[in-house]
Amino acid sequence: MSRAVGDFGLPPHAAENKEIVEQRLGDVAAGAGLQETLTIEWRTKPQVVQVIDMPVHSLYYNPGTHRIRAQRSFDVQQDRRLDEDPWSDESQSYLDLLLKAEPSDPTKRDKDFDELRQSLKDFRQNEPGLITREGVLVNGNTRAAALRELGVADIRVAVLPESCTWADINKVELSLQLRHDTRRPYSYINRLLTIDEQVEAGRPLKEVARDFRIRESTADQDLWVLSCLRDLSDRSANGDVLLRLLDFEDAQEKLREVHRAYAKESKADPRSAELLKESRLAAIVMDFSKTDVRLIEANFRSRYLDQRLPDELKPAPAVAPARVIPGINRAVRAEAPEVAAARAFTDSVLRAKAVVRSKDKVSVAQLEQAAATFDAAHRAVEDALEPAGKDARVRKRKQAAPDRLNDACQDIEQCITDMILASGSRSLDEEALDEAVLKLRTTLTKLARATAGSITVPGEGVEWLRDAVRQDQP
Repeated sequence: MSRAVGDFGLPPHAAENKEIVEQRLGDVAAGAGLQETLTIEWRTKPQVVQVIDMPVHSLYYNPGTHRIRAQRSFDVQQDRRLDEDPWSDESQSYLDLLLKAEPSDPTKRDKDFDELRQSLKDFRQNEPGLITREGVLVNGNTRAAALRELGVADIRVAVLPESCTWADINKVELSLQLRHDTRRPYSYINRLLTIDEQVEAGRPLKEVARDFRIRESTADQDLWVLSCLRDLSDRSANGDVLLRLLDFEDAQEKLREVHRAYAKESKADPRSAELLKESRLAAIVMDFSKTDVRLIEANFRSRYLDQRLPDELKPAPAVAPARVIPGINRAVRAEAPEVAAARAFTDSVLRAKAVVRSKDKVSVAQLEQAAATFDAAHRAVEDALEPAGKDARVRKRKQAAPDRLNDACQDIEQCITDMILASGSRSLDEEALDEAVLKLRTTLTKLARATAGSITVPGEGVEWLRDAVRQDQP
């Protein structure tokens, strides 16, 4: 395998593996029986390559596999060692761990891996893997991990041409993993990273989308989401800790809905679109459900959240002056104050969650403070979502005010029942009831005044309310 700048080099036992590969390829070619082959896409053309058996423990996991690209950041030190020495026992063991782990939480074992392991145990290997002549697994890394765990000695693998480079390895792996018969597809974040990698390499987005069997608009949406996630990761930095891309592995549908809502809103009002995006991203960071996130519109913060936020979560960021672009002497409008406030709130949540997620790397005091901040933000958003949800349902029926009054009437009817029961058992707090009635009178007075400005032809009910208020005035 030829060496190129930026590749991972050759593994320690490359020469020994190559000798075994060449010997077994020769044995297959000299045999009279039916030979197994695999067709791959090789430098834009179909290529038929030979399949042989190889000792599974002599092969190396591919440190550049797209399957666990995002999960590598799970352990920063191990990730660094992978770049420095990808073929060491420690680095290969780390890859083995990630191949068996849940994409969203590498501390847990992946159920899909266990299903693959059981399938290999029951039915053996259906599809061959793919290796370089030096023994690097290009495709079949997860199958090799499962076979090693099962104690199986050999794995069936096809062998790439001797001239392959690391660029070839990446392209061939991608083409094989995107086939319809792939047993264990890329995780969400790894797919985003792979699409981005292909575009950064100069491939047209339309071509990349075709490889992934998605529309070009979907690929463009995925790039927008990845850009947002990278921005959130950067903004979450709190000392030495930060959120990783894999922390958003389970938010695929919510992130896609954010993009759709943002794109629609930005056509009418870019400022409102930014407010909507920041508020929804903050809710996603706090793990609210997809249904809850849908309730958040551009006015969510001003209408519902601001009044419920504790003082420590009400930042008053200084508005930066308009920036002048050097050379053309043109000013760029500064960020709107409400957008800056929304970003500051999201930043607080991001930094708090980063500390909570990295509890083993921070002090107890820092952890307690971050947990308190995160919990306070979560309670405030949760409280704000309740009226937002109710308003959403009310707006859908276009009867906001009548519905609220009907709800109030039901509460008053329940109050009558409670009052009769409490009076019968002599447990009624008459002073508290009197204060509540006075509050009701004040509220009804406000309601009557509001009808004067909004209803020009009052009906019987509104007339009664206005008369009752007038009679009550001194």
